[in-house]
Amino acid sequence: MHVNTLVILLGPTGVGKTELSLRIAEWLGTPILSADSRQLYRDLPIGTAAPTPEQLARVRHYFVGTLGLTDYYSASQFETDVLSLLPILYKEHDAVVMTGGSMMYIDAVTKGIDDIPTVRPDIREQVWADYHAKGLAPLLEELQKVDPAHYEEVDRNNYKRVVHAIEICRQTGLPYSSFRTRTRKERPFRILQIGLTRDREELCDRINRRVNQMMADGLLDEARRVYPFRELNSLNTVGYKELFQYFDGNWTLDEAVEKIKRNSRVYARKQMTWFKRDAEISWFHPSQEAEIRAFIQQQLDKPH
Repeated sequence: MHVNTLVILLGPTGVGKTELSLRIAEWLGTPILSADSRQLYRDLPIGTAAPTPEQLARVRHYFVGTLGLTDYYSASQFETDVLSLLPILYKEHDAVVMTGGSMMYIDAVTKGIDDIPTVRPDIREQVWADYHAKGLAPLLEELQKVDPAHYEEVDRNNYKRVVHAIEICRQTGLPYSSFRTRTRKERPFRILQIGLTRDREELCDRINRRVNQMMADGLLDEARRVYPFRELNSLNTVGYKELFQYFDGNWTLDEAVEKIKRNSRVYARKQMTWFKRDAEISWFHPSQEAEIRAFIQQQLDKPH
């Protein structure tokens, strides 16, 4: 008897996940779930390297182009949505493919996310108003007082993480860290994680060439269309942030494009650092398609 399996192809930006995931999905006869927190937004197809209409026609995709720029979405919501969808897909498919590089989204499905309260709109507005008025330093001081444990481990340069922790502390009167149990949740399906990797030079070259291709495909016009919404969280994203600096007159276009390349490379390193912590990921070069297929088949043939 076949066991329901979620085959996850993950890896850093630019490594070559999209085309390989299409071929693996076609081979398995399965749809694809996108685990990319930015491909969800329908107005950003070029800058997020979303699957093209031709690729979408080859394989049914979920979680691509489903949100407007102002829609709120989170890794927790992704966990809920995927866990609701999979039982429906498993009625027709023994295996389903997921692909992407959004670390929190993949962790949400594979390990589960802690049940952290949803922030009330009035609290959210208040904390963001404080951030915009006074900057990050006072919020970091507040976090150090109310939750020293989280203060020690949070990325203090990531203002979104700091703001969110303060929101939870103010709303509940409890430390944000008290909600983070990190208890792994059991899943009623088998999870097979396949990591795609290239050597650093090869990956950097691919990222640089991909940014050039995005510019040729019209990224500048895409960024100009969404520029009026630049304060939205959905646009706090490599590719758009840098071009907004160009529109503001702070950088030349060449400088903005070089920053996109550099920041994409930095993000790729961050992704690899995150993924390398997970001992359950089996790593392959994207060119090892035959080996990847053999590995998947071997796992699918195993009893659970």
